[in-house]
Amino acid sequence: MDAHHLATLRAVRDAGGVTAAAARLHLTPSAVSQHLRLLADQVGTPLVERVGRGIRLTEAGQALADAAVEVAVAMERAAGAVEEFRGSPTGRVRVAFFQSAAALLAPGLLHRIAARHGVEVELGDRDVAQHDFPTLTADFDLVVAHRPDTGDDWPSGLQVVPLLREPLDVALREDHPLADRTELAPADLAGQRWIAVQEGFPVARVLDRVAAVAGTPPEVVQRFNDFGVVEALVAAGHGISLLPRYTAGSRPGVRLVPLAGVAAARRTDALMTPERAARRVVRLVLADLRAEADDATGVNRQVTAR
Repeated sequence: MDAHHLATLRAVRDAGGVTAAAARLHLTPSAVSQHLRLLADQVGTPLVERVGRGIRLTEAGQALADAAVEVAVAMERAAGAVEEFRGSPTGRVRVAFFQSAAALLAPGLLHRIAARHGVEVELGDRDVAQHDFPTLTADFDLVVAHRPDTGDDWPSGLQVVPLLREPLDVALREDHPLADRTELAPADLAGQRWIAVQEGFPVARVLDRVAAVAGTPPEVVQRFNDFGVVEALVAAGHGISLLPRYTAGSRPGVRLVPLAGVAAARRTDALMTPERAARRVVRLVLADLRAEADDATGVNRQVTAR
């Protein structure tokens, strides 16, 4: 069996169809279909079947797609076995960041990588809705993604490495009547005008949770994903917001007040496919990324990479 054909079958399973798999693999849909036909001929059993206007994997196809993951991981480990004789790993690692995580972690990460001979990091600007982060693992070695603090686990089949937990504080103009509080409860925020991020992003989902505890829907007057813009609007007195503690609060005139009585935080994780996680150079960059996250949040955690 051809490893590329196995990878195609797996992409069809993970992406949910031929057209989506073709986009993920940078192939034409006809090329994907041809790979599936050749693989089915090689194994001697149908791997996909028609369902309405689309297709789905047969039981044999599902089993082979699972095995394709193991094949990809084994190939990366084989390449790593050869690299062991070359000393330290080298190569280019592509890392996708959403904007606020990039501001917090990317500068320090690049400083750390600059000290490693033969290792390069290519940054990708990918500020997407929460459910779109897993699809980025098809094009990036590491995907820095965020989700609410409770629930909302990532899909199975991905390697997930926690980077940091970041509390979400209430951002208020410094002369706001609530700005002198040491903490705020959801009930204190009823009737406030909110500047929120777009729907589908973790901070928006936490705001929904705050509103549910308060028992009243939030009055959202503006939506903007750039936290720098949100801070500028708050400083100008156009509303209040929820902002992440480590990546916001630097603008004069804005005060961050902790929120009590509700799980108000976001988790930032690194997502990888299993075969990319097996690459030595990816593990090295991941270790530097975790160390940078620890420094940014004051966590004392020993991080090493082989």
